[in-house]
Amino acid sequence: MTIKDLISEIEKKQSLLCVGLDSDINKIPEEFLKTSLPQYEFNKRIIDATNKNAIAYKPNLAFYESEGFTGWLSLEFTQKYLKEKYPEIFTIADAKRGDIGNTSKHYARTFFGRMDFDAVTLSPYMGYDVVAPFLEYDDKYVILLALTSNSSADEIQMFESKEGIKLFEHILTKATNWGLNDKIMFVVGATKTEYLQRIRQIATDNFLLIPGIGAQGGSLESVIKHGKTNNYGLIINSSRSIIFANNSYGNFTKAASVSAQKLRDEIKRYIF
Repeated sequence: MTIKDLISEIEKKQSLLCVGLDSDINKIPEEFLKTSLPQYEFNKRIIDATNKNAIAYKPNLAFYESEGFTGWLSLEFTQKYLKEKYPEIFTIADAKRGDIGNTSKHYARTFFGRMDFDAVTLSPYMGYDVVAPFLEYDDKYVILLALTSNSSADEIQMFESKEGIKLFEHILTKATNWGLNDKIMFVVGATKTEYLQRIRQIATDNFLLIPGIGAQGGSLESVIKHGKTNNYGLIINSSRSIIFANNSYGNFTKAASVSAQKLRDEIKRYIF
């Protein structure tokens, strides 16, 4: 998928919404546990209920890896379902990998070659060698951790050099020179919007993946006000507040649809 394709989907749906498929086996309706691939069956229903308002889906790999073989099958089947039924929708593997050499090449092969995700989240701690194998794939994207919402992130990401440059600023500056801007994206937590103006001074055109709207309490209005670009430049993720809006088997799809529609309408009010 090209950035033009992503922008086209944003404009068609008037949405920036990414639905996070954090499909915790302990939270999905019990009826799905009777099936051979519970997470996959749950995901299909969520996708069918929310796709009219979503421009992206983001499975968090931890929830699938922890289930072993059936979890990986659910992940692969979910991605195959998205690519076959909704090929216009951007897909993100929330893997947070960050290795080098042949290991990184095989990670790239896993997510881009085998599973055909459009993007993958990576940790930039080991430098350019982490992202280089991923950049070899056409129309695929890396999303680097830059400024996250977790409470202890400041201990690392706000570390300052003698020149007063924070570590997250250094990462942004270096990474924007690692490839074409439209192949590099960044994760910026929605609870750190006070830094968005500074981020946009460095990463002027890069897309930002924004988690933390909804259950984590991030301000959508502030994110859009300080983070949007002429090409929108934002993918706004919401996970639990959509997929677990109601955990009962008879009501969960309707609740997810309503929650996704509500957030999309709020996005539309602020940006379109």
